[in-house]
Amino acid sequence: MAKFVLAGKADCPYYAKAELLADYLQKNLPHFRVHKITQHPDYWEQWLAELCLNNGWKHKKSPIIWRELLDRGGKGLLIGGFNEFMEHAQDYYNVTSAMVSAQMKEIASENYETHIEIQREEEHIKNSFNPLHVWITSALLPPCYNLIPILASGEIFGMNNEIWLHLLDSAHCMDSLSAVIMETQDLAYPLLRRVTMHTMADDIFKQANVVIVLDNAIPKVDQCPEEYIKMVTSECAKYGALINQNADKDVKVVVAGSSYVNLKALIIASNAPSINQHNIVALPTQLEFEAKALIAKKLNTQSAAVKDVIVWGNINGINHLDLRDAKIYQFESSVWGPPTFSRPLLNMIYDRKWLKNNLVQEWRERREHRSGMSAAHCIAKVLSWWHKDSDTGEIVSLGVMSEGEFELPAGIVFSMPVRFQHGDWQVCIQVTIPEEMKDILLQAAKELIKEKAIGLGLPQEYEINDKPSEQTVIGK
Repeated sequence: MAKFVLAGKADCPYYAKAELLADYLQKNLPHFRVHKITQHPDYWEQWLAELCLNNGWKHKKSPIIWRELLDRGGKGLLIGGFNEFMEHAQDYYNVTSAMVSAQMKEIASENYETHIEIQREEEHIKNSFNPLHVWITSALLPPCYNLIPILASGEIFGMNNEIWLHLLDSAHCMDSLSAVIMETQDLAYPLLRRVTMHTMADDIFKQANVVIVLDNAIPKVDQCPEEYIKMVTSECAKYGALINQNADKDVKVVVAGSSYVNLKALIIASNAPSINQHNIVALPTQLEFEAKALIAKKLNTQSAAVKDVIVWGNINGINHLDLRDAKIYQFESSVWGPPTFSRPLLNMIYDRKWLKNNLVQEWRERREHRSGMSAAHCIAKVLSWWHKDSDTGEIVSLGVMSEGEFELPAGIVFSMPVRFQHGDWQVCIQVTIPEEMKDILLQAAKELIKEKAIGLGLPQEYEINDKPSEQTVIGK
């Protein structure tokens, strides 16, 4: 079978004449097939130059005609322009064209109008495909693997939003990342429109609506904390600059992980001045949910029944677990009520020794058994609250840029109580801070200021420990 490709400028009269001849041959010859390509006059020369470069051809005019030889295992065979195609048709098929110049110009004008109309239709279709662009860094980490099915299911962004998933990792991980993408495609989720992999480049975070930053740097053997902080700072500074340059201006950035997440969020925000700082947050949610799970186990109930637990401070360092405002719902006790009825949590825990001594130890030990599933769930939960018009009234913890709330220093990312409402969050400034709690919060702030000073190379008085310290106090 003879397979020909006819390409030319949409307004070219000679393309119109060649097209008419090709249509006649295709209609009258059972083994003749033609594929047509038109290009806008403004883009024709560039398109033709790239085509000839890729195929090793020399041709400078419209149209260009070649014969496909893919079925024979070879590249296309260049026929040439209109004159060469006429000679080919006459020699092989004894057919020629008698189209006059006026008719050529008329058909060329019609071709141009048709081309413009097709472009409009394609642009309309393209605009109809408007997925949410979700980027995940360090995409080979277990939380990403567990998060992908949740993102693709529609659970977070709703069943009317398609997503384009962008997975970012280092260049030497591309083979493994290809396997993850293949498995993701095998899930066949209808809302997952595309999934692509990326390495660090100037165009990462392009059109990003959501950026999920996982642990992006692994400490080297015998690496001191100061060097590790500087490595983390350098990486997140690049992220921030590229988010600022390429992402949607309403992008939401969530930073999760097990090391310096407050600092990472701060550095990203500092390097993304055109992005709303309100939209860059660090997640203490996993700590919060782990505390709820332990409390629920102690009370022989489900962790979803425990609400308004607050984690203050440095998520991976000095922090404070505050149960003063915590509540428990649907708890089996002498007093029952409707689903909206709650009891003060601390009144339900009679084992004060466990509360004072064992809870903290068990809470820390629980972190040693993380596998990625709970981290993925916590990220998904926060994104769901944030994206949807969540109006539950529940108090949750979030690492946000301090603006002096609760008499804390401004300019650090600090975990504090917030409420998600109407697709946004607000700090719960009505939460009171007792005197005995202020000291631990100031210690956490001091630790965060030291991390910031090291990361940015600012003068600082104190050295930090080999590992981020964890000083946890249970609110009473």
